[in-house]
Order: sequence, then structure tokens, then C-alpha cells
Amino acid sequence: MTVQIHVVKSGDSIWRLANRYGVSVGQIVRANGLENPGRLVRGQALLIPQAYPRYTVTPKDSVDSISRHFGVTTEELLRANGLTQPDLVYPGRKLTIPVRLHRVRAGETVASIAHRYHVPSADLTAHHRSANPAFLYVGEYLRVPETARREIEVNAFMTEFGTAGGNTLRNYGPDLTYVSPFAYRITADGGLTPIDDRAILAAARENGIIPMLAITNFSSTETGTALVHTLLTNNASQGTLLNQVLATMRNKGYKGLNVDFENVSPGDRDLYNQFLQKTVDRLHSEGFFVSTSLAPKTGAAQQGLLYEAHDYPAHGRIADFVILMTYEWGYRLGPPQAISPINEIRRVLQYAVSVIPQNKIMMGFQVYARDWTLPHRTGMQAETFDTQEAVRRAIQNNTSIQYDQTAQSPYYRYTDASGREHEVWFEDARSAQAKFQLVSEFNLRGISYWVLEYPFPSNWTLLRDTFTVKKL
Repeated sequence: MTVQIHVVKSGDSIWRLANRYGVSVGQIVRANGLENPGRLVRGQALLIPQAYPRYTVTPKDSVDSISRHFGVTTEELLRANGLTQPDLVYPGRKLTIPVRLHRVRAGETVASIAHRYHVPSADLTAHHRSANPAFLYVGEYLRVPETARREIEVNAFMTEFGTAGGNTLRNYGPDLTYVSPFAYRITADGGLTPIDDRAILAAARENGIIPMLAITNFSSTETGTALVHTLLTNNASQGTLLNQVLATMRNKGYKGLNVDFENVSPGDRDLYNQFLQKTVDRLHSEGFFVSTSLAPKTGAAQQGLLYEAHDYPAHGRIADFVILMTYEWGYRLGPPQAISPINEIRRVLQYAVSVIPQNKIMMGFQVYARDWTLPHRTGMQAETFDTQEAVRRAIQNNTSIQYDQTAQSPYYRYTDASGREHEVWFEDARSAQAKFQLVSEFNLRGISYWVLEYPFPSNWTLLRDTFTVKKL
């Protein structure tokens, strides 16, 4: 199956779109997680799945003849239908044909169709039976070659614990390589503050997901600067911490560690690097991997508490891989703007790949939305929620969704019942596709989501259509 993106216009309805694209209403609803299919808003981005065609076997057919007719191998045909033997294909049986077919419409050319599916024109006409493949008939079908899916690793952080967290993780079993419950907070003496991660770890085992222990120094009320300084200047505390980390990993089944130390004093930069080297040496000897989370820097000299102690070249050399926290430009306490604008992410990646091997970089992707009350004043805090709620509010307030081409991010404004104006920035299929294209363009290791419990159905549909998720 492959998908395309349709942006809702005036007069569109889910039924008209289903008829136009030749798919069922249910397919569109499932691909996008639509809660109220009867209500769409202008500017809403919808994924339109294009299912493989079905063929009913006739008495004259054989596996070989059907395969030749549609230009697929017998192995592809059997695999697509879950069959192991050709003799299981019999008259009357309906087969899924693993090819994409495009029905030519008036005004379309080979070039325009090739551009739509991002394939070379020559590949599009390779199976064309006409003596002049450039000449198309309205209503005829062209086989669209499948593009190879690149294999990537996918991580997701979780802040939802207990039974609810386990149930959430089970919903995304095939889509994840790693999961990182966030987080065990360090203490000044090298201890760890535990979390209720039992249900998440059980779900990870059931679904072949690698659990990654996340440790951090900050909390919702503390920057953690003084705390991490105490740790980095005390070798005994570091030894205690590594002992605690290893004991937790062995007891609970974690396979690797993510170190997310933020707001580290610039003066502690070298001490942080030394701690990471000590951590990697100790954990590698026990068979565990180590990753780190890095603030989104655009250059080595970038100033600020978030950035200066995060030494990109050192982390790239020491750690097995890094996670770039490429989000939070649209900060909850700052003015309204795109949370993870593609133009800013590109600047971060351009610097990152110049000092860190590409196969060690995972790009961060936030899957939440924010609603700012206007006019924004210092101290005002935006409301944070999921992308489904963002679409829900646009529908409730009958407002058109706009799309910022520079940031590659959707947004809209509305007026609430009290007469206050709001501005909402969120993610949709278009912005997800733009981020996936960056992962491919920069040949990155993969993607890391923050955080899994925010529903974003179209993202996962598009992820499966774009990449193959690596299972270790």
C-alpha cells in the first residue's frame, strides 16, 4: 500500500474523496484516525491510502500467467497473499496483486504521473504495452513501480506509566525499535529515583522493542544545573550512579542507556565528556549500548545554558548514537510559532552531520500541538495537547487550517467563547512527510519521538509507507 496527501478544499467530503480516489471511506478514516468523518475543515491534510488491486482467479489462470500479466514474480504474488504453494491458487479465489496501478485521467502525461509518484518516467512506462509508451489513453492503467523503503531505527520516549503506558506501547509494536520510559532522575549521591516502568517493559518484550533506560538531571521544577555539577565533580558519586544504572538494567531487562543531562554549566563541558567516556567504557564491557540526547545546536560556538556543554564532536565519538532534540522552538512560555520548524531543523542537521557520523544521528520529532492565547505576554503559558485535539478545535471553531511553507508546519487562529483570540501550531501529514524527507536526505540513523502517548495516527501510517522500521 502507498499513500498520498490531499488537502481539504471547500466542498470536499469524505464520501466524495473516497469516490474520487477509488478507496473506501473506512480506509481514509483509519489512515487518519478521523473521529468525525462527516466534518472536515479547509486546509486539513488527509492521507489517502492506495490499496493494491484485487484479482479473481479464472479457470484458465495459473500463478505463472497471473504473475506475467501483472509484471510481478510468483514469489511476490504468493507472499502478498500469505501463500506458500502455487496449488493453493484456484478458480474463484481473490488475490491481492502487489502492484500500484494508476488510472490515467484527462490531461495527464507520463511526466506528470511520474512526478506525482516520485519515480522516473522510464520506470513508469517499462511495462506499457503500447508501441508508443508516451501516448496515454484516458482510463488505461499504468503500473507504478514500488520505491525501495529505507530501513531506519525508531525510538519513542514515554511519560505515561503503569497499565496505561503498557497498553499505549502495544498499539505501536511494529513501529518502534526502542522505547525509553522518561526518566530515572539522578540524585546528588549517585542514586536513581525509580519510575513505574514494569508494564512498559512487559509490552516491549512482547513486541520485540528494545528498552532503553533514560536518566536525567532535571525536573518540571528544577533545571538540574547544580545537581549535575555535584555529580560531575565527584568520582565516588559517578561510580555509585553507574552501579545503580547497571543493577537497574540487569534487573529490569534494559539493553541500553540514554543520558539526557540538560542545562549543564558551560564550565562542566569537559567533565561531562569524561563522564560519558567512563559510562561507555563501563557499559560496553557489560554488553550494553549508550546514547545521549543533545540540544539542537547550529554551530560549535552557540551560546546558552542549553547548548554550550553539549559537545557534538565528543558525543559523536564517544556514544553509540545521539538523539537530537530538534523541537521546542515554539516554547510553551514563548511567543506562538512552529514547534519544530523544518528550516531550523535543517540548520541543526547541517552542523550535526559535519561533526557526527550520519549513522549515529537520530532526529527528534515532537508529536504534540500548542495553543497560545493572543496577544502573547511574558509569563503566559501555551496549552499543550495532541494533534487530534488540534484538528478537533479547528473543526469546532470552523476555522481554516493554514500551512507555513518555510517552517513546513500547519497552524490556525480562532476566537473562543470569551472573545479571546488563539493561535495553534501543530503537526500533520505534510509536516511529517517533510521531516521524513530530511531523514532520508541526510541519511540519518532514524527518528526519536517525543512523546508516544500523544496520538498522531497519520504520522504512523506515513512512517510505515516511507520506511522499514528496523528490529534488533
